[in-house]
Amino acid sequence: MRGNATRGYGVLILFVITGAVLGGILGEIILDIPALSSVAPYLVHQYAILDLSPVMINLYVIKLSFGFALHPNLISILGVVLAVFLFKRV
Repeated sequence: MRGNATRGYGVLILFVITGAVLGGILGEIILDIPALSSVAPYLVHQYAILDLSPVMINLYVIKLSFGFALHPNLISILGVVLAVFLFKRV
């Protein structure tokens, strides 16, 4: 065993979020590369997986708004897969 038992779910979640964000940034960079202009729309197309509309709570002193949307693109999904793979290897 390589020590995976000592790391918790917090580190895995950090890896996954980092992989998704870096994958999304890489997808936006790919849009600007002319050589990849034919495949870029397929790689950066966002897929709506979860979309909870915002809920407003008015407490007369403060207004709170809660909502959640998950719209990954193909590159961010690949970033998440790569992050989980690196988490298992390290």
